[in-house]
Amino acid sequence: MGADFWSRRRAAVRAETEAEVAEAARIAEVQAEAERAKTEAEKTDEELLVELGLPDPDTLQAGDDFSAFMSRAVPARLRNRALRKLWVSNPVLANLDGLVDHGEDYRDVATVMPDMKTAYQVGKGMLAHVQELARQAEALANPEPEVAREPEPEEAPETSAEAEDAAPITVQSDITQEDEPQPMPRRHMRFVFADSH
Repeated sequence: MGADFWSRRRAAVRAETEAEVAEAARIAEVQAEAERAKTEAEKTDEELLVELGLPDPDTLQAGDDFSAFMSRAVPARLRNRALRKLWVSNPVLANLDGLVDHGEDYRDVATVMPDMKTAYQVGKGMLAHVQELARQAEALANPEPEVAREPEPEEAPETSAEAEDAAPITVQSDITQEDEPQPMPRRHMRFVFADSH
């Protein structure tokens, strides 16, 4: 009984010690990462490339090895430059036909396209714009010739005497209750069994 207690106690103390060591290592790693990010932010890309012994990502071409830029020691901004170059150097990925949705730098929407305007309206989408384009296209496709319309004759207003003489018209129905179709009487089924003798 006593041996089980002490073995459990030793295991608990060992687990606490390991957890403290792991937490201390994690805190040290976070501090080192923050310090490294601060140091990297103060240096230019060229200085970092020289320190890491890496080539300029913009000089790489299709078939070159981009894997060196995927190391954790490489800052994110250099890794992103290398990935952008890898993307455009591969003809399959580049697809430079003007239809690439993500071919621009969309980090700042305001600078993607100067004087960019949109027909989108909140709550309505592009419905009004599309309807106006359809109306214009239909007007161009089917121009209506201008036809001179004859003026419609004006009706003379009724005088008060004519209005008084006009009697209300009532319509009497000749259909009486007797003429209405009556429902058919209910019939019961009858079964006749032939004599089997």
